[in-house]
Amino acid sequence: MSKDYILSIDQGTTSSRAIIFNGKGKIVDIAQKEFTQIYPQSGWVEHDALEIWSSQFSVISEVITKANIKLDTIKAIGITNQRETTVVWNRKTGQPIYNAIVWQDRRTAEYCEEIAKKGLQETIQQKTGLLIDSYFSASKINWILEHVEGARDLANRGELAFGTIDSWLVYNLTNREQHVTDVSNASRTLLFNIHTLEWDEELLAIFNIPASMLPKVCSSSEIYGHTAVEIGNTRIPIAGIAGDQQAALFGQLCTKKGMVKNTYGTGCFLLMNIGNKPVISTNKLVTTIAWKVGNDVAYALEGSIFIGGAVVQWLRDELGIIKNSNEVEQLATSVTDTNGVYIVPAFSGLGAPHWNADARGTVVGLSRGANDAHIARASLESIAYQTYDILKAMEIDSNTTIKELRVDGGATQNTFLMQFQSDILKTKVIRPSITETTALGAAFLAGLAVGFWKDVQELQELWSEEKNFIGQDHEHLPHQLREWKRATETAKFWANYK
Repeated sequence: MSKDYILSIDQGTTSSRAIIFNGKGKIVDIAQKEFTQIYPQSGWVEHDALEIWSSQFSVISEVITKANIKLDTIKAIGITNQRETTVVWNRKTGQPIYNAIVWQDRRTAEYCEEIAKKGLQETIQQKTGLLIDSYFSASKINWILEHVEGARDLANRGELAFGTIDSWLVYNLTNREQHVTDVSNASRTLLFNIHTLEWDEELLAIFNIPASMLPKVCSSSEIYGHTAVEIGNTRIPIAGIAGDQQAALFGQLCTKKGMVKNTYGTGCFLLMNIGNKPVISTNKLVTTIAWKVGNDVAYALEGSIFIGGAVVQWLRDELGIIKNSNEVEQLATSVTDTNGVYIVPAFSGLGAPHWNADARGTVVGLSRGANDAHIARASLESIAYQTYDILKAMEIDSNTTIKELRVDGGATQNTFLMQFQSDILKTKVIRPSITETTALGAAFLAGLAVGFWKDVQELQELWSEEKNFIGQDHEHLPHQLREWKRATETAKFWANYK
Protein backbone atom coordinates (compact mmCIF):
# COMPACT_ATOMS: atom_id res chain seq x y z
CA MET A 1 0.00 0.00 0.00
CA SER A 2 2.84 2.42 0.76
CA LYS A 3 3.50 2.74 -2.96
CA ASP A 4 -0.13 3.19 -3.98
CA TYR A 5 -2.07 6.43 -3.99
CA ILE A 6 -5.44 8.14 -4.32
CA LEU A 7 -5.84 11.23 -6.51
CA SER A 8 -8.28 13.80 -5.16
CA ILE A 9 -9.84 16.42 -7.44
CA ASP A 10 -10.89 19.52 -5.48
CA GLN A 11 -12.74 21.80 -7.88
CA GLY A 12 -13.49 25.02 -5.99
CA THR A 13 -15.10 28.37 -6.70
CA THR A 14 -11.88 30.20 -7.53
CA SER A 15 -9.38 27.46 -8.33
CA SER A 16 -9.01 23.87 -9.48
CA ARG A 17 -6.74 21.66 -7.38
CA ALA A 18 -5.40 18.12 -7.50
CA ILE A 19 -3.95 16.41 -4.43
CA ILE A 20 -2.29 13.03 -4.14
CA PHE A 21 -2.72 11.14 -0.85
CA ASN A 22 -0.86 8.06 0.31
CA GLY A 23 -2.23 5.10 2.25
CA LYS A 24 -1.80 6.91 5.56
CA GLY A 25 -3.97 9.80 4.38
CA LYS A 26 -0.96 12.10 4.11
CA ILE A 27 -0.45 14.60 1.29
CA VAL A 28 2.19 13.62 -1.25
CA ASP A 29 1.83 16.63 -3.55
CA ILE A 30 -0.57 19.42 -4.58
CA ALA A 31 -1.14 21.38 -7.78
CA GLN A 32 -3.48 24.37 -8.05
CA LYS A 33 -4.63 26.74 -10.79
CA GLU A 34 -6.97 29.70 -10.54
CA PHE A 35 -9.53 30.38 -13.25
CA THR A 36 -11.55 33.37 -14.43
CA GLN A 37 -14.42 34.84 -12.41
CA ILE A 38 -17.03 36.37 -14.72
CA TYR A 39 -19.40 39.13 -13.51
CA PRO A 40 -21.72 40.08 -16.44
CA GLN A 41 -23.70 42.45 -14.21
CA SER A 42 -24.37 43.20 -10.56
CA GLY A 43 -25.33 40.04 -8.65
CA TRP A 44 -24.40 37.72 -11.54
CA VAL A 45 -21.48 35.29 -11.21
CA GLU A 46 -20.40 32.89 -13.95
CA HIS A 47 -17.57 30.51 -14.84
CA ASP A 48 -16.46 29.19 -18.21
CA ALA A 49 -17.16 25.46 -17.82
CA LEU A 50 -14.58 24.62 -20.49
CA GLU A 51 -11.96 26.60 -18.56
CA ILE A 52 -12.90 24.73 -15.40
CA TRP A 53 -12.32 21.44 -17.22
CA SER A 54 -9.03 22.55 -18.83
CA SER A 55 -7.69 23.95 -15.54
CA GLN A 56 -8.66 20.77 -13.71
CA PHE A 57 -7.06 18.51 -16.31
CA SER A 58 -3.95 20.71 -16.22
CA VAL A 59 -3.46 20.32 -12.44
CA ILE A 60 -4.10 16.57 -12.63
CA SER A 61 -1.24 16.24 -15.11
CA GLU A 62 0.92 18.64 -13.08
CA VAL A 63 0.51 16.90 -9.72
CA ILE A 64 1.30 13.47 -11.18
CA THR A 65 4.47 14.90 -12.72
CA LYS A 66 5.47 16.74 -9.52
CA ALA A 67 4.90 13.68 -7.36
CA ASN A 68 6.93 11.56 -9.80
CA ILE A 69 4.70 8.51 -9.40
CA LYS A 70 3.66 5.83 -11.86
CA LEU A 71 0.12 6.07 -13.17
CA ASP A 72 -0.72 2.49 -12.28
CA THR A 73 -0.06 3.29 -8.61
CA ILE A 74 -3.07 5.66 -8.58
CA LYS A 75 -5.80 3.29 -7.47
CA ALA A 76 -8.77 5.67 -7.69
CA ILE A 77 -9.88 9.27 -8.21
CA GLY A 78 -12.16 11.09 -5.78
CA ILE A 79 -13.98 14.29 -6.73
CA THR A 80 -15.19 17.11 -4.52
CA ASN A 81 -16.67 20.27 -5.95
CA GLN A 82 -18.20 23.68 -5.49
CA ARG A 83 -21.87 22.85 -5.02
CA GLU A 84 -25.02 24.14 -6.78
CA THR A 85 -23.03 25.67 -9.67
CA THR A 86 -24.95 24.74 -12.80
CA VAL A 87 -23.74 23.58 -16.23
CA VAL A 88 -26.04 22.79 -19.16
CA TRP A 89 -24.48 21.23 -22.24
CA ASN A 90 -25.43 19.75 -25.60
CA ARG A 91 -25.33 15.96 -25.55
CA LYS A 92 -24.32 15.73 -29.24
CA THR A 93 -21.45 18.23 -29.16
CA GLY A 94 -20.46 18.00 -25.51
CA GLN A 95 -20.30 21.81 -25.45
CA PRO A 96 -21.94 24.01 -22.78
CA ILE A 97 -24.75 26.16 -24.18
CA TYR A 98 -24.05 28.90 -21.62
CA ASN A 99 -21.48 29.72 -18.96
CA ALA A 100 -21.75 27.85 -15.67
CA ILE A 101 -24.00 29.84 -13.31
CA VAL A 102 -22.22 29.92 -9.95
CA TRP A 103 -23.82 29.19 -6.56
CA GLN A 104 -23.26 32.83 -5.54
CA ASP A 105 -25.33 34.13 -8.46
CA ARG A 106 -28.51 36.05 -7.48
CA ARG A 107 -30.15 36.61 -10.89
CA THR A 108 -33.03 34.25 -10.11
CA ALA A 109 -33.91 35.77 -6.72
CA GLU A 110 -37.17 37.31 -7.97
CA TYR A 111 -38.16 34.08 -9.71
CA CYS A 112 -37.63 32.20 -6.42
CA GLU A 113 -39.75 34.79 -4.58
CA GLU A 114 -42.57 34.22 -7.09
CA ILE A 115 -42.48 30.48 -6.41
CA ALA A 116 -42.49 31.09 -2.66
CA LYS A 117 -45.54 33.38 -3.03
CA LYS A 118 -47.43 30.44 -4.56
CA GLY A 119 -47.26 28.77 -1.13
CA LEU A 120 -44.87 26.05 -2.23
CA GLN A 121 -42.21 26.53 0.47
CA GLU A 122 -43.46 23.79 2.79
CA THR A 123 -43.88 21.25 -0.04
CA ILE A 124 -40.39 21.97 -1.34
CA GLN A 125 -38.74 21.97 2.09
CA GLN A 126 -40.41 18.72 3.15
CA LYS A 127 -39.17 16.99 -0.01
CA THR A 128 -35.73 18.55 -0.39
CA GLY A 129 -34.79 19.84 3.07
CA LEU A 130 -33.94 23.18 1.40
CA LEU A 131 -35.34 26.69 1.32
CA ILE A 132 -36.53 28.23 -1.96
CA ASP A 133 -33.49 30.28 -2.91
CA SER A 134 -31.46 31.21 -5.99
CA TYR A 135 -28.45 29.65 -4.19
CA PHE A 136 -29.59 26.20 -5.35
CA SER A 137 -29.49 24.78 -8.89
CA ALA A 138 -33.12 24.48 -10.05
CA SER A 139 -33.80 28.15 -10.74
CA LYS A 140 -30.46 28.45 -12.56
CA ILE A 141 -31.41 25.59 -14.93
CA ASN A 142 -34.76 27.24 -15.54
CA TRP A 143 -33.06 30.56 -16.34
CA ILE A 144 -30.81 28.94 -18.95
CA LEU A 145 -33.77 27.18 -20.59
CA GLU A 146 -35.75 30.42 -20.72
CA HIS A 147 -32.98 32.81 -21.80
CA VAL A 148 -30.68 30.89 -24.14
CA GLU A 149 -32.11 30.83 -27.66
CA GLY A 150 -33.38 27.39 -28.66
CA ALA A 151 -32.53 25.83 -25.28
CA ARG A 152 -36.10 24.96 -24.31
CA ASP A 153 -36.71 23.13 -27.62
CA LEU A 154 -33.42 21.23 -27.35
CA ALA A 155 -34.26 20.22 -23.78
CA ASN A 156 -37.71 19.01 -24.76
CA ARG A 157 -36.10 16.83 -27.45
CA GLY A 158 -33.75 15.29 -24.87
CA GLU A 159 -30.64 16.88 -26.38
CA LEU A 160 -29.47 18.83 -23.33
CA ALA A 161 -27.77 17.59 -20.17
CA PHE A 162 -27.58 19.30 -16.78
CA GLY A 163 -24.92 18.71 -14.20
CA THR A 164 -23.32 20.20 -11.16
CA ILE A 165 -19.54 20.48 -11.45
CA ASP A 166 -18.94 16.88 -10.36
CA SER A 167 -21.12 15.66 -13.25
CA TRP A 168 -19.32 17.91 -15.71
CA LEU A 169 -15.91 16.61 -14.63
CA VAL A 170 -16.91 12.93 -14.76
CA TYR A 171 -18.49 13.48 -18.19
CA ASN A 172 -15.21 14.87 -19.50
CA LEU A 173 -12.88 12.50 -17.64
CA THR A 174 -14.76 9.53 -19.12
CA ASN A 175 -14.79 11.14 -22.59
CA ARG A 176 -18.59 11.63 -22.46
CA GLU A 177 -19.32 8.05 -21.40
CA GLN A 178 -20.86 8.82 -17.99
CA HIS A 179 -23.51 11.37 -16.97
CA VAL A 180 -23.76 10.86 -13.20
CA THR A 181 -23.84 12.65 -9.88
CA ASP A 182 -23.91 11.53 -6.26
CA VAL A 183 -26.64 11.97 -3.66
CA SER A 184 -24.85 14.80 -1.83
CA ASN A 185 -24.75 16.99 -4.93
CA ALA A 186 -28.23 15.95 -6.10
CA SER A 187 -29.60 17.05 -2.74
CA ARG A 188 -28.48 20.64 -3.47
CA THR A 189 -30.56 21.11 -6.62
CA LEU A 190 -34.12 21.61 -5.22
CA LEU A 191 -35.14 18.77 -7.57
CA PHE A 192 -34.18 15.72 -5.50
CA ASN A 193 -36.38 14.02 -2.92
CA ILE A 194 -34.12 13.26 0.04
CA HIS A 195 -36.55 10.62 1.36
CA THR A 196 -37.03 8.53 -1.80
CA LEU A 197 -33.49 9.32 -3.11
CA GLU A 198 -34.93 10.06 -6.55
CA TRP A 199 -35.54 13.03 -8.80
CA ASP A 200 -39.03 14.29 -7.99
CA GLU A 201 -41.63 14.78 -10.75
CA GLU A 202 -43.58 17.42 -8.80
CA LEU A 203 -40.43 19.48 -8.23
CA LEU A 204 -39.45 19.17 -11.89
CA ALA A 205 -42.90 20.45 -12.83
CA ILE A 206 -42.65 23.42 -10.43
CA PHE A 207 -39.36 24.53 -12.02
CA ASN A 208 -40.38 23.41 -15.55
CA ILE A 209 -37.35 21.20 -16.13
CA PRO A 210 -37.45 18.04 -18.32
CA ALA A 211 -36.34 14.88 -16.51
CA SER A 212 -34.27 13.89 -19.57
CA MET A 213 -31.67 16.54 -18.65
CA LEU A 214 -30.78 15.00 -15.31
CA PRO A 215 -27.82 12.76 -14.45
CA LYS A 216 -28.08 9.30 -12.95
CA VAL A 217 -27.82 9.56 -9.15
CA CYS A 218 -25.28 7.23 -7.52
CA SER A 219 -23.83 6.71 -4.06
CA SER A 220 -20.86 8.77 -2.89
CA SER A 221 -18.48 5.80 -2.94
CA GLU A 222 -18.59 3.50 -5.96
CA ILE A 223 -16.90 3.13 -9.32
CA TYR A 224 -18.76 5.44 -11.73
CA GLY A 225 -16.46 4.86 -14.69
CA HIS A 226 -12.81 5.04 -15.71
CA THR A 227 -10.71 7.83 -17.16
CA ALA A 228 -10.92 7.73 -20.94
CA VAL A 229 -9.02 10.95 -21.64
CA GLU A 230 -5.28 10.87 -22.15
CA ILE A 231 -3.78 10.46 -18.68
CA GLY A 232 -0.98 8.29 -19.97
CA ASN A 233 -2.49 5.03 -21.14
CA THR A 234 -3.97 4.12 -17.77
CA ARG A 235 -7.72 3.97 -17.14
CA ILE A 236 -8.09 5.03 -13.52
CA PRO A 237 -11.38 4.30 -11.71
CA ILE A 238 -13.37 7.37 -10.65
CA ALA A 239 -14.77 6.11 -7.37
CA GLY A 240 -15.80 8.91 -4.99
CA ILE A 241 -17.94 12.05 -5.29
CA ALA A 242 -19.17 14.48 -2.65
CA GLY A 243 -20.02 18.18 -2.57
CA ASP A 244 -17.28 20.18 -0.87
CA GLN A 245 -18.91 20.66 2.53
CA GLN A 246 -20.12 17.08 2.78
CA ALA A 247 -16.65 15.91 1.76
CA ALA A 248 -15.16 18.03 4.55
CA LEU A 249 -17.57 16.42 7.04
CA PHE A 250 -16.39 12.99 5.89
CA GLY A 251 -12.74 14.10 5.84
CA GLN A 252 -13.15 15.19 9.46
CA LEU A 253 -14.57 11.68 10.06
CA CYS A 254 -17.74 13.07 11.59
CA THR A 255 -19.32 9.71 10.81
CA LYS A 256 -21.43 9.40 13.96
CA LYS A 257 -24.71 11.12 14.76
CA GLY A 258 -24.22 14.43 16.56
CA MET A 259 -20.71 15.13 15.27
CA VAL A 260 -20.16 18.61 13.82
CA LYS A 261 -17.55 20.38 11.70
CA ASN A 262 -17.07 24.02 10.77
CA THR A 263 -15.00 25.13 7.79
CA TYR A 264 -13.67 28.64 8.42
CA GLY A 265 -13.02 30.06 4.97
CA THR A 266 -14.18 33.25 3.27
CA GLY A 267 -17.53 32.24 4.70
CA CYS A 268 -18.18 29.45 7.17
CA PHE A 269 -20.06 26.21 6.60
CA LEU A 270 -21.27 24.18 9.55
CA LEU A 271 -22.56 20.63 9.13
CA MET A 272 -23.92 18.26 11.75
CA ASN A 273 -24.30 14.55 11.12
CA ILE A 274 -27.91 13.78 12.10
CA GLY A 275 -27.81 10.06 11.33
CA ASN A 276 -29.83 7.99 8.87
CA LYS A 277 -33.11 9.92 9.08
CA PRO A 278 -33.59 13.48 7.85
CA VAL A 279 -34.70 16.17 10.29
CA ILE A 280 -36.46 19.14 8.70
CA SER A 281 -35.27 22.31 10.40
CA THR A 282 -37.61 24.72 12.16
CA ASN A 283 -34.74 27.20 12.62
CA LYS A 284 -33.96 28.11 9.01
CA LEU A 285 -31.16 25.59 8.59
CA VAL A 286 -31.16 23.30 5.57
CA THR A 287 -31.26 19.52 5.63
CA THR A 288 -28.95 17.84 3.17
CA ILE A 289 -27.67 14.38 2.32
CA ALA A 290 -24.15 14.05 3.70
CA TRP A 291 -23.22 10.90 1.78
CA LYS A 292 -24.28 7.43 0.81
CA VAL A 293 -21.75 4.62 1.31
CA GLY A 294 -23.00 1.17 0.40
CA ASN A 295 -26.65 1.13 1.44
CA ASP A 296 -26.14 3.55 4.33
CA VAL A 297 -27.31 7.14 3.88
CA ALA A 298 -26.19 9.86 6.29
CA TYR A 299 -28.03 13.17 6.56
CA ALA A 300 -26.79 16.51 7.85
CA LEU A 301 -28.10 19.83 9.07
CA GLU A 302 -26.24 22.72 7.47
CA GLY A 303 -25.87 26.40 8.24
CA SER A 304 -23.97 28.91 6.12
CA ILE A 305 -22.23 32.10 7.25
CA PHE A 306 -21.67 34.45 4.32
CA ILE A 307 -18.81 36.46 5.85
CA GLY A 308 -16.31 34.58 8.01
CA GLY A 309 -12.63 35.06 7.24
CA ALA A 310 -13.64 37.72 4.71
CA VAL A 311 -14.11 40.14 7.62
CA VAL A 312 -10.33 40.02 8.10
CA GLN A 313 -9.85 40.83 4.40
CA TRP A 314 -12.14 43.82 4.98
CA LEU A 315 -9.92 45.03 7.81
CA ARG A 316 -6.91 44.71 5.50
CA ASP A 317 -8.22 45.91 2.13
CA GLU A 318 -10.89 48.48 2.97
CA LEU A 319 -9.99 49.82 6.42
CA GLY A 320 -6.22 49.40 6.19
CA ILE A 321 -6.04 48.45 9.88
CA ILE A 322 -3.65 45.59 9.07
CA LYS A 323 -1.28 44.96 6.17
CA ASN A 324 -1.41 41.17 6.25
CA SER A 325 -4.17 38.87 7.48
CA ASN A 326 -1.83 37.14 9.92
CA GLU A 327 -1.38 40.45 11.79
CA VAL A 328 -4.97 40.48 13.01
CA GLU A 329 -4.46 38.15 15.98
CA GLN A 330 -1.66 40.23 17.49
CA LEU A 331 -3.70 43.43 17.08
CA ALA A 332 -6.87 41.86 18.50
CA THR A 333 -5.09 40.47 21.56
CA SER A 334 -3.36 43.78 22.32
CA VAL A 335 -6.61 44.70 24.14
CA THR A 336 -8.46 42.65 26.75
CA ASP A 337 -11.95 43.18 25.28
CA THR A 338 -13.76 45.04 22.50
CA ASN A 339 -14.60 48.05 24.69
CA GLY A 340 -18.28 47.40 23.98
CA VAL A 341 -17.89 47.28 20.18
CA TYR A 342 -19.81 44.64 18.20
CA ILE A 343 -19.51 44.10 14.45
CA VAL A 344 -22.14 42.24 12.44
CA PRO A 345 -20.39 41.57 9.10
CA ALA A 346 -23.57 41.27 7.04
CA PHE A 347 -21.87 42.74 3.96
CA SER A 348 -23.99 40.55 1.66
CA GLY A 349 -26.87 39.81 4.02
CA LEU A 350 -27.20 37.41 6.94
CA GLY A 351 -27.13 33.66 6.37
CA ALA A 352 -28.41 30.99 8.74
CA PRO A 353 -30.28 31.08 11.02
CA HIS A 354 -31.54 34.54 9.95
CA TRP A 355 -31.71 34.38 6.12
CA ASN A 356 -32.07 38.14 5.77
CA ALA A 357 -30.72 39.11 2.35
CA ASP A 358 -31.28 42.83 2.98
CA ALA A 359 -29.28 43.08 6.22
CA ARG A 360 -26.01 44.99 5.92
CA GLY A 361 -22.80 45.26 7.91
CA THR A 362 -23.28 47.06 11.21
CA VAL A 363 -20.90 48.42 13.85
CA VAL A 364 -22.50 49.20 17.23
CA GLY A 365 -21.25 50.26 20.64
CA LEU A 366 -18.67 52.79 19.43
CA SER A 367 -17.36 55.20 22.04
CA ARG A 368 -14.62 57.83 21.98
CA GLY A 369 -12.16 55.26 23.33
CA ALA A 370 -12.75 52.67 20.59
CA ASN A 371 -9.67 52.04 18.44
CA ASP A 372 -8.38 49.77 15.67
CA ALA A 373 -7.56 46.96 18.12
CA HIS A 374 -11.14 46.92 19.42
CA ILE A 375 -12.42 46.81 15.82
CA ALA A 376 -10.05 43.91 15.03
CA ARG A 377 -11.08 41.97 18.13
CA ALA A 378 -14.80 42.56 17.47
CA SER A 379 -14.31 41.36 13.88
CA LEU A 380 -12.76 38.07 14.98
CA GLU A 381 -15.37 37.58 17.69
CA SER A 382 -18.13 38.06 15.07
CA ILE A 383 -17.00 34.86 13.33
CA ALA A 384 -17.35 32.92 16.59
CA TYR A 385 -20.71 34.51 17.46
CA GLN A 386 -22.18 33.63 14.06
CA THR A 387 -20.98 30.05 14.52
CA TYR A 388 -22.57 30.01 17.99
CA ASP A 389 -25.96 31.07 16.55
CA ILE A 390 -25.96 28.21 14.05
CA LEU A 391 -24.76 25.56 16.49
CA LYS A 392 -27.48 26.49 18.99
CA ALA A 393 -30.07 26.19 16.18
CA MET A 394 -28.61 22.77 15.33
CA GLU A 395 -28.89 21.62 18.93
CA ILE A 396 -32.59 22.60 18.98
CA ASP A 397 -33.40 21.00 15.60
CA SER A 398 -31.54 17.77 16.36
CA ASN A 399 -32.33 17.61 20.08
CA THR A 400 -28.63 16.87 20.56
CA THR A 401 -26.01 18.54 22.74
CA ILE A 402 -22.84 19.23 20.78
CA LYS A 403 -19.86 17.79 22.64
CA GLU A 404 -17.09 18.85 20.29
CA LEU A 405 -16.56 20.94 17.15
CA ARG A 406 -14.04 19.79 14.55
CA VAL A 407 -12.63 22.72 12.59
CA ASP A 408 -10.74 23.31 9.35
CA GLY A 409 -9.99 26.19 7.01
CA GLY A 410 -7.50 29.04 7.06
CA ALA A 411 -8.90 30.93 10.07
CA THR A 412 -8.36 27.92 12.34
CA GLN A 413 -4.70 28.96 12.61
CA ASN A 414 -5.91 31.95 14.66
CA THR A 415 -5.46 30.71 18.22
CA PHE A 416 -7.43 33.57 19.78
CA LEU A 417 -10.44 32.87 17.55
CA MET A 418 -10.39 29.13 18.28
CA GLN A 419 -10.12 29.68 22.04
CA PHE A 420 -12.90 32.28 22.03
CA GLN A 421 -15.04 29.92 19.96
CA SER A 422 -14.56 27.21 22.54
CA ASP A 423 -15.27 29.63 25.40
CA ILE A 424 -18.65 30.83 24.14
CA LEU A 425 -19.75 27.34 23.06
CA LYS A 426 -18.49 25.69 26.26
CA THR A 427 -17.45 22.90 23.91
CA LYS A 428 -14.11 21.37 22.92
CA VAL A 429 -12.83 22.72 19.58
CA ILE A 430 -10.50 20.33 17.73
CA ARG A 431 -8.10 21.26 14.92
CA PRO A 432 -6.90 18.18 12.97
CA SER A 433 -3.37 17.41 11.82
CA ILE A 434 -4.46 17.44 8.16
CA THR A 435 -6.47 20.57 7.38
CA GLU A 436 -7.11 19.68 3.70
CA THR A 437 -10.23 17.91 4.91
CA THR A 438 -12.35 18.53 1.79
CA ALA A 439 -9.94 16.81 -0.57
CA LEU A 440 -9.23 14.16 2.06
CA GLY A 441 -12.94 13.33 2.32
CA ALA A 442 -13.13 12.74 -1.45
CA ALA A 443 -10.02 10.57 -1.25
CA PHE A 444 -11.49 8.54 1.62
CA LEU A 445 -14.73 7.92 -0.31
CA ALA A 446 -12.84 6.83 -3.44
CA GLY A 447 -10.43 4.66 -1.46
CA LEU A 448 -13.26 2.83 0.30
CA ALA A 449 -14.89 1.99 -3.05
CA VAL A 450 -11.81 0.21 -4.41
CA GLY A 451 -10.67 -1.40 -1.15
CA PHE A 452 -7.68 0.92 -0.73
CA TRP A 453 -8.96 1.35 2.81
CA LYS A 454 -10.98 -1.47 4.32
CA ASP A 455 -13.66 0.43 6.22
CA VAL A 456 -14.47 3.59 8.17
CA GLN A 457 -12.82 2.14 11.27
CA GLU A 458 -9.49 2.04 9.44
CA LEU A 459 -10.01 5.66 8.40
CA GLN A 460 -10.67 6.65 12.02
CA GLU A 461 -7.18 5.43 12.86
CA LEU A 462 -5.70 7.80 10.26
CA TRP A 463 -7.36 10.91 11.75
CA SER A 464 -5.46 12.79 14.43
CA GLU A 465 -5.78 16.13 16.17
CA GLU A 466 -3.08 18.79 16.00
CA LYS A 467 -4.49 20.89 18.84
CA ASN A 468 -7.64 21.18 20.92
CA PHE A 469 -9.15 24.11 22.76
CA ILE A 470 -11.09 23.71 26.02
CA GLY A 471 -13.68 26.32 26.86
CA GLN A 472 -12.81 28.68 29.70
CA ASP A 473 -15.54 30.24 31.82
CA HIS A 474 -15.64 34.05 31.85
CA GLU A 475 -18.14 36.03 33.88
CA HIS A 476 -18.77 38.45 30.99
CA LEU A 477 -19.75 35.81 28.40
CA PRO A 478 -23.52 35.82 29.07
CA HIS A 479 -23.53 39.63 28.76
CA GLN A 480 -21.47 39.47 25.53
CA LEU A 481 -23.87 36.95 23.96
CA ARG A 482 -26.85 39.18 24.85
CA GLU A 483 -25.09 42.18 23.31
CA TRP A 484 -24.30 40.17 20.16
CA LYS A 485 -27.97 39.28 19.79
CA ARG A 486 -28.86 42.96 20.19
CA ALA A 487 -26.33 43.84 17.48
CA THR A 488 -27.78 41.33 14.98
CA GLU A 489 -31.29 42.59 15.68
CA THR A 490 -30.02 46.10 14.94
CA ALA A 491 -28.63 44.94 11.57
CA LYS A 492 -31.99 43.37 10.70
CA PHE A 493 -33.89 46.45 11.88
CA TRP A 494 -31.80 48.60 9.53
CA ALA A 495 -32.78 46.28 6.64
CA ASN A 496 -36.46 46.13 7.48
CA TYR A 497 -37.11 49.76 8.49
CA LYS A 498 -37.73 51.41 5.13
